[in-house]
Parts: sequence; C-alpha cells; structure tokens
Amino acid sequence: MSRKIVPLTLDRLADLAAPCRTCLFWELDPVRRNRVPPAESTEAKETWLSEVLREWGSCGRVAVVDDRPVGFIVYVPAAFAPGAEAFPTAPVSPDAVLLTTVWLDPQYAGGGLGRMLVQAMASDLLRRGGIKAVEAFGDVGAMSAIAHGSRCAAPAEFLAHVGFKTHRAHATAPRLRMELTSAVTWRDEVEAALEKVLGAVRPHHQPHPRPVPRAGAHFGRTDHP
Repeated sequence: MSRKIVPLTLDRLADLAAPCRTCLFWELDPVRRNRVPPAESTEAKETWLSEVLREWGSCGRVAVVDDRPVGFIVYVPAAFAPGAEAFPTAPVSPDAVLLTTVWLDPQYAGGGLGRMLVQAMASDLLRRGGIKAVEAFGDVGAMSAIAHGSRCAAPAEFLAHVGFKTHRAHATAPRLRMELTSAVTWRDEVEAALEKVLGAVRPHHQPHPRPVPRAGAHFGRTDHP
C-alpha cells in the first residue's frame, strides 16, 4: 500500500468523495451560502479554491493511498473563511492562519494520516515564513451540532492530540491554537515523517574514491558536501 501527502489542487478536490467536497460552510457567510442552489455548490467550492490559490497560494494537503484521495486538510487566512464568524469564540487571532477543514475517510482512521496532514500543513507554513500560528475551532461532540447546527469543525480531541492547545475555552466551540515558532523545534521530525509517508528514501552517500595521481600531476584539495 502506497501512501503520500500532496498539495490540494482543483483536480484533486474534484476527485474527493468527502462530504466536505461541496460544503460551503467556511467559504461563504450564511446569507450568501443560502443563496447558492445545491446544484451549484460544487462550482462555488471550486471558484473559492481557485481564488485562494491565486491570491494566497497553496492552502491544503491531500492524503493519497494507492492513488486514491482519502483525506484532506484546508488552511487559509481568516479573510477567506467568512463562515468562521458564526462561532462564539471568533474572531481568529490576527497573527494566525485558520485550519478550516480536516477530513479522513473513516476506514483509514487511526493509521496516522490525520497527524501527517497536520504536519504537512505546519511544514508548508514554516517554509513560507511570517506566519506565527494556526488556529482552529473545535467540535466537542453532539452538543456542538445542536448549538451551531453544523459538524464542520475539527474534533477538539483530535486537535489536542496533534499539538493544538486551548486558546479560548468554550463549552461547544473552543478555539485552539498551535504555535509555529514552537514547531520549529520539531521541523526535522516533520520532514522525516513526511519522507516516510511519501516513500522518499535518500540513497546512502557513497564518497567518491580519491583519484590516484599520475607522476608529475598535482591535485588540489577536494571538499565533498
């Protein structure tokens, strides 16, 4: 079984069978969302993603198993997620990017792919620089759905398990935060984990044999990286 983590693109979004595939909870405010006919939700989602990719750049990662997308994560500046304003613990801190969606096919739950998606997100944001943290609204169970009419937030238990800490407590919609500055200390761990998932194996470096000088020839010092 081959597993890999790849950037989210329009083509990969189209291949996802997730219920989040056509959901516009984060992408539009409630008024605009209610104006979109169900038949047009896919087009609206793709239009939103295209805009984010054009104006901000890469905003997600996809978990692929045997060439089949089985999960994904989406993270954007809060300005691209007006749906977040509906949470009682909003707004997101101005120095943070918002993790909106993390979804994994239930049959692959518990295999570490969820953690790898979060690590891929952190690695991407660390490489960009200038981003201090990631925040997310946590779903604490059935009470969250009753209170907010949606289960679009990531499970708070999962977020805590992968490095998020409660930033603003709430009974049904806690806001959690992961500092990217602290993530610098585990950058090597992130890269190693990603290489394992991607199946990237670095070949063992074999030093070049030193040339045997011919009579009368002169060789200067050679430094190998």
